[in-house]
Amino acid sequence: MAQIHLITGGQRSGKSSFAQNTALSNSDNPVYLATAKIWDEDFKDRVRRHKDDRGEEWTNIEEQINISSCNVQGRTVVLDCITLWLTNIFMKCDMDTDVSLKYAKEEWDKFALIDTNVLVVSNEIGMGMHAETAVGRKFTDLQGWMNQYIASKADKVTFMVSGIPMHIKGDK
Repeated sequence: MAQIHLITGGQRSGKSSFAQNTALSNSDNPVYLATAKIWDEDFKDRVRRHKDDRGEEWTNIEEQINISSCNVQGRTVVLDCITLWLTNIFMKCDMDTDVSLKYAKEEWDKFALIDTNVLVVSNEIGMGMHAETAVGRKFTDLQGWMNQYIASKADKVTFMVSGIPMHIKGDK
C-alpha cells in the first residue's frame, strides 16, 4: 500500500516545491510522475524548464491517465498533478462528471495499491472565482470531489498558503 501525502492549495502557493523538497529529503533518486498533456508551445517550454530545474537525481515519468501502470514500486514519487490528470480523464470521458469521477476513483485505487511513498500535488480550484461556464463548474465539482476522495485515504494532508505549509492531517 502507498503512503500518501496530499499537498493541496491554490495556484503558485508552493505545492510543487514543497513536494519536491520533501521527496528529496526522503530519497536520493525520487520519481517525478508528470500527468500534463502538452497543449501548446508555451506549455511545452514550461514543462522543459521544470524538468531542467529538477536535476539529474530525478527519474521522470510522463503518464497522462493510467498512473497505476507506472513502475514506481518502492520509490518516493511526486505525482504532479491531480488537476491535470483529471483534465485528461474529463476530456477522455466526454466531460461527463459522473463517468470521470468513477474512472478517476478506480484508477486512483489501483495506484494506491502500489508500495510507494507518494506526494500528491493538487489544486483547490473551488476556492477561486465561480466558473463562468457549465463545463468549468462541472470540472470544479469533479476536482473538489476527487480531492476529498484522495484526502480521505491520505496518511498526511498539507495545505499550502503563500509558500507556507499548513499541516491538516497526519504528522508533520
